[in-house]
Amino acid sequence: MPRESLRHTLTVVNSRFVTSIRHVNSVKAARDGLAAIRAEMPDASHHVYAFRVGHGKSVTDGMSDDGEPSGTAGPPVLAVLRGSDIGDILVVVTRYFGGTKLGTGGLVRAYSEAARQGLSRLKTEHKIDRQMLGFEISYALFEQVRQLVTRFDGEIRDTEFGARVTIFARFPVATSPAFARACAN
Repeated sequence: MPRESLRHTLTVVNSRFVTSIRHVNSVKAARDGLAAIRAEMPDASHHVYAFRVGHGKSVTDGMSDDGEPSGTAGPPVLAVLRGSDIGDILVVVTRYFGGTKLGTGGLVRAYSEAARQGLSRLKTEHKIDRQMLGFEISYALFEQVRQLVTRFDGEIRDTEFGARVTIFARFPVATSPAFARACAN
């Protein structure tokens, strides 16, 4: 999945293709992201998009040519996206028409290349299923437990200091049992 949003511009025969890439975790988030990009660039000729939400066998794809000749924009962007093996992602290629028609083959190549260049510059991270754990400890153990949280790839989200210390931390599902065993020792 994308670690951060990205914007990249490609010029093909006087037309500008602005690729915007965002992390999305639902179809609604993809639609909202598309609406935000359209609002940022209302004077563009087309806002072609493709998205992939989910991972593994539960992936939802979507795309649109947005007024370009059928099959010349959305499907090529989606094909590039599928080939990248990145999930939870929205790619919008915004076209500012430069006065020269590119033809169907030219459009396919331009939209594919705009998506490819954007994805090649994108910083990604692996999606890791995480779970929240909450636990109480004595003040004397606070520093040791804080170090254990870090060692097991956890991140402390909240700490409450009362009669005892209550810690809420997120862990990768794979490491939380080992963390619990280490704490018990």
